[in-house]
Amino acid sequence: MTGVFEGDLAAGEIIGREDELAVLESLLSQRLGGSPLVVAGEPGSGKSTLLAAAAVSAERQGWRVLSVRGAEEGAELAFSGLYRLLRPVLDSLAVLPGRQRTSLAGAFGLDPHDPAHRPHGEPGQEERAVGPDAEGRRLEPVLIHLAALDLLCEVGSRKPLVLIVDDAQWLDTGSLDALAFIARRLADEPVALLAGARTGNVPEQLGGFLDQLVVQPLSEAASARLVDRQPKAPVGRMRTRILEQAAGNPLALVELARSAGGRAAELAGEDVEVLPLTERLERIFVSRLAGLPDITRRALLLASAAGGSDLPAAPLMAVAATAPDGAEVWRPAERAGLVRLDSAEVRFRHPLVRSAVYQTAPFAARRQAHLALAEVLEGHPDRRVWHLAAATLTPDEDIAAGLVDTADRARRRGGYHAAAVALERAAELSPLAQDRARRLVDAAETAMFAGRPRRVDALAAKAAAATDDPELLAAAATLAGWALAVTSRHAACLDILLPLAESRAGASPDRAVAALSAAAHVVYNAGDETSRQATLRIATSAGPAGTDAQRLWTSVACDPFADREERVSLLRRATAGPERPLPDMVLLGGTAWVLDETDTAITLLGGALNHLRRTTTAGTNATVAQALATAQFDTGAWESADALAQDASRTAAEDGLEVAAAAAGCVTALLRVSQGDAVGARSALARAVTGFELSRSRGLAVRARLVLGAAAALEGHHIPAYEQLRGLFTAGPEPRPLHYHLSYYGMADLATAAVRANRGDDARRILASTEETLSGRVSARLAALLNRARAALSDPPEAEPHFLAALADPAGEQWPFERARARLEYAQWLRRRRRTGDARQELVRALAVFQQVGAHPWAADAIAELRACGVTTPAGAQQDVKVGELTAQQLRIVRLAAEGLTNREIGERMLLSPRTVGFHLYQAFPKLGVTTRGQLRGALDGLGQG
Repeated sequence: MTGVFEGDLAAGEIIGREDELAVLESLLSQRLGGSPLVVAGEPGSGKSTLLAAAAVSAERQGWRVLSVRGAEEGAELAFSGLYRLLRPVLDSLAVLPGRQRTSLAGAFGLDPHDPAHRPHGEPGQEERAVGPDAEGRRLEPVLIHLAALDLLCEVGSRKPLVLIVDDAQWLDTGSLDALAFIARRLADEPVALLAGARTGNVPEQLGGFLDQLVVQPLSEAASARLVDRQPKAPVGRMRTRILEQAAGNPLALVELARSAGGRAAELAGEDVEVLPLTERLERIFVSRLAGLPDITRRALLLASAAGGSDLPAAPLMAVAATAPDGAEVWRPAERAGLVRLDSAEVRFRHPLVRSAVYQTAPFAARRQAHLALAEVLEGHPDRRVWHLAAATLTPDEDIAAGLVDTADRARRRGGYHAAAVALERAAELSPLAQDRARRLVDAAETAMFAGRPRRVDALAAKAAAATDDPELLAAAATLAGWALAVTSRHAACLDILLPLAESRAGASPDRAVAALSAAAHVVYNAGDETSRQATLRIATSAGPAGTDAQRLWTSVACDPFADREERVSLLRRATAGPERPLPDMVLLGGTAWVLDETDTAITLLGGALNHLRRTTTAGTNATVAQALATAQFDTGAWESADALAQDASRTAAEDGLEVAAAAAGCVTALLRVSQGDAVGARSALARAVTGFELSRSRGLAVRARLVLGAAAALEGHHIPAYEQLRGLFTAGPEPRPLHYHLSYYGMADLATAAVRANRGDDARRILASTEETLSGRVSARLAALLNRARAALSDPPEAEPHFLAALADPAGEQWPFERARARLEYAQWLRRRRRTGDARQELVRALAVFQQVGAHPWAADAIAELRACGVTTPAGAQQDVKVGELTAQQLRIVRLAAEGLTNREIGERMLLSPRTVGFHLYQAFPKLGVTTRGQLRGALDGLGQG
């Protein structure tokens, strides 16, 4: 069983782990990937043993096993863990399309056109996962991830694969990101994933969504059995003491029993009693070093300094230079239970052994070990420079420059996190303060490309503390502002960006306007009045600097109702003519949405997303995707909005973009409640707002209240529905909006809920305050919503003019669901006035929209009203279609297939494997009544473009 980890599988039996083994067997009994699993436990709990047993069982059941183990010192080499995992199947790289093959090979420093897959310039050194892309291009992680997924799925289609990743907490970040991407997409693939990690240290990439099998301490009976199975098993008080001290930890039971001879006093001593288990075990391992020959201790230190990337080859090479028989040097350590020798490879029996060896050595000895390793790794510049860096405590420009070179190679391979780590260490070793600050800024920018906002924040803070250069300080502040803007830390972001903009408004107005444009996103999400006014004031002082898109977005986001006609005119001029740069398209798209120029917003945001999908960053811009999904919901394109919101939520979570993930989740929740699923809406909302303090994110708080109010109303709980919607405005005689823009869009629902909850007088005060504040400076959309509110809160005889006003403007057709609800409410009023002929006309038109978008509760109400009007078959109403049987993902795949895209092209667009695309098409065809791809366009013609 090549490459599987060394678990203690004594006599093929694992004591006391029957339940855990049953879980692993259940996963392996499936022929598809099922649910990837993390086996979590304390050091020594037996995680590796369980994974080794799973590997044996998998091979017995016909799976092919690919495995990798993380090492504490191996995290600085980008994609090194992924390379070691995929190395046995790299001979299948040729199955990937050109761009994917080039990206994955480039990430590993391989020549994509070399059948032997040798790294550039280093023939025969296949273990080295470093080197630039063959053509010097920057590689995008998402394409590397997709290539790894496609490679695994292709290989797995021949023979099912199980990926076993032990000590995942020590894998490099690029590899963990790739594994998280892969794990989310294995449900329909012949690939399974098992990962092992320490409890409390499960990597964030895996811990947030993978199921966990937590390995508990052994029972008393199982612990006793394990101790009694050891050679020279202890008895009497010694046995009892070992069982107490080990506390069910298998490694502790075995090692304490092994060490029992001659050490009873130590085991019973109070000094050992108070030590944590990990320290007790390390002390046991350290005690075994004392009796080893000097050369063996030096060899162990070399091995511990080497870490996972260089072990076992480098220590053996180093020892061979000083000993006649390198292998014999290790025998005493093997007999002491510290290492295993396997096919001339050296492996520590447990990571705690390596830690004990390294941490107890003085720095001078560790330095000599790293220098020796650097010497034998002359042909491996990345690993060599890290050993040199570990061997120095003082600044050294040569080493710092070498780390910068390593960072450049990592960036070209898409290893942004590893590059940021190298640049940070380069900064620490830079003799000149200016170089130190510049490299920290570079590290922060690189971490931004890695999608690690909190890391960007920390690095930017270090850079700011290291310099007084105005430009470097401004660059660091801008990066820190970006990091905070994409998370929930709104106040901290504005504390950086607003002073930066104010300080640069005179000397560097373009930078000031750019900072304000970024701040405007946060101001809008936070809804804070003080920062809103400050942003507008600084924008005035900066004058006509920056781009027109930046200026327009800042003014509209912070003051949506001022000078509406002029802003709309500016927007139309800005979007006429040639295509704008991508950042401007995004800003103008957001501007259009705030101004309720929704069709324009969809055109701009859709164009931006299509541009992103044509590049190697396909699908990763969750911020644009969630904004487009919101606009699509407004215009009734619910199927597309659903698929896009789910994609945005997934990719935002993968990239650490908390605000985008939350906004996308709110779109999903609003869709669920609008389709009649109150429980699903609450569940989606709970996932979206977890971790957010809603009092500091008023935009998100308003979205949450709109969903919860609609869910309560859907279930007939009118008072809770009103209480939720009442929270859109402050309490008291002069109610003010919770959010200066979004609160007003809940006014119609609030009025309807108020009538049903007998709270009409309170709602009328809110409506009067709203009308006074807005003074008619509203879009056609908001005017219709306010007229619906007036109609609901009017005495019945006086309501009709307000209903007619809500339906009068043809521009209201841009928002079909809201217009259909106005028609339904008007029809209900008409029927109560016994004007059934007029009511029928409104109901038929409303029902057609409700059925088209899938608003099932409102469709049911419209049908009930039609029956009350004497209509049994809704003449002219659109007939229901089977599109409801398709998931949002299936519908999007079907639409792309109908456009003529191949499975692989669809997969690249949606970040799925071609096999998964084919699986979804296989499921969708019978639901649509088709048998070939050529029939899809005709089948979809009747569904509209929602």
